[in-house]
Amino acid sequence: MELYSPDRLAAARRAAAEAGLDALLIGPSADLQYLTGYDAHALERLTLLVLPTDGEATLIVPRLERPAAEASPAESIGVRLVDHADGTDPYRIVQELLAGRAKTAGLGNRMWAEQVLALRDALPETGQALAGAVLRGLRLRKSPAEIEALRRAGQAIDAVHERMGEWLRPGRTEAEVAADIAAGIREAGHATVEFTIVAAGPNGASPHHGVSDRVIAPGEPVVVDIGGRMPDGYCSDSTRTYCVGEPPADFAAYYAVLHEAQRAAVAAVRPGVSAESVDAAARDLIAGAGYGERFLHRTGHGIGLDGHEDPYIVAGNDAPLEPGMAFSVEPGIYLAGRHGARIEDIVVCTEDGVERLNTIDTELVIL
Repeated sequence: MELYSPDRLAAARRAAAEAGLDALLIGPSADLQYLTGYDAHALERLTLLVLPTDGEATLIVPRLERPAAEASPAESIGVRLVDHADGTDPYRIVQELLAGRAKTAGLGNRMWAEQVLALRDALPETGQALAGAVLRGLRLRKSPAEIEALRRAGQAIDAVHERMGEWLRPGRTEAEVAADIAAGIREAGHATVEFTIVAAGPNGASPHHGVSDRVIAPGEPVVVDIGGRMPDGYCSDSTRTYCVGEPPADFAAYYAVLHEAQRAAVAAVRPGVSAESVDAAARDLIAGAGYGERFLHRTGHGIGLDGHEDPYIVAGNDAPLEPGMAFSVEPGIYLAGRHGARIEDIVVCTEDGVERLNTIDTELVIL
C-alpha cells in the first residue's frame, strides 16, 4: 500500500486537467498498474480505467477477471469496479460515464488499435490524445517507496549473478545455462522472469542475442544480461560479463576500457546534469580508446514498472536529471564475429549524487 495509494489518482487528475484533458482512459499496461495496482491481462475483452478529472475512478473489467481486480489494491484506493459479461457491449459503460462530459480524453499509449477505434465510435464528440505525456511526468521521478522496491529488485538480481559459478562452464549450452538462471531468478524472489541473455563468444557481439544451443567453449567471454519482475511489479535488470577460463588478450584490453567507462558514467550522475552528458561520460572514453563504433546503443534506459521507460540516457536528450530518476548505466563494446562485453547497473539520482542499486562488483569475473 506504500506503493499504490489514492495520491497517484489525485496526481493524475491534476496533471490531466493541466494538460487540457477531461479524462484518462487507460487499458492494461504499466500505466494502469501504476494508477491502480492492478496488473491486468491484455485481452480482446475490454479492461479500462475511466478517470475523469472531476469524477469517480471506474475500472471496467471482464466479469471473469473481476476476482483478480478485486485482489488488487484498486478498490482500497477508491476505484469503483464495474464488470461486463461476455456478449454485452462494455463501451456502453464508457458512454454512460463520459458522454457529454469529456471534450478530450487521454488514451493509454499502448492501447490496442481496435479499442481506440471502438472508443472513438462510442464517444464521437470526444477528441483523443495520448495519456503518456501526462503520466510520464508522474512516473519519471520515483517515490521513496518505489526506490525501495527497485532496491529490493536490484538485490534479488545481484543474488542470481553471485550464483553464476554454479551454472556457467565450458561444455554447456547457452540455453542450458539460461534455464538454470531463470530458475534462480524465481528463487531469488522474482514473480516472473522477463529475459535471460546468455551470449558466448561471437554471440556476445550481438547486444540482444538471447540464447541458443551453442556450446560454451573454454576461454570464451560470456555476456549475461538478466531481469525479472518482483511481486510488487517493479523490475530488475543487470548485466555482467564473465569468462570461462583465461580471457583473450584483446578482450581483456577492451574490457578494462569498458570498466572505466561504466564507472565514469555512474559517477557523472547527479541532479541538474543532462541525460546525454551521462551517455557522453561513457561514450567519450570508449571512443578515445578506439572503440567508438563498437558501442552500438544508448548508455541507459529508465526502469520501474516497465523494464524500459523514461528517462533515456542517450545523445540528444538534454533533459536534466532529477532526484528520484532511476535508470540503467550499461555501456558495451562489441567486436562482430569475435566477442563482446557489457556492464549494467541500475542507479537512482539522489539529492546530492547517485546510488547504485546493483552493488556487486563490476570487474571481469573469471570462472
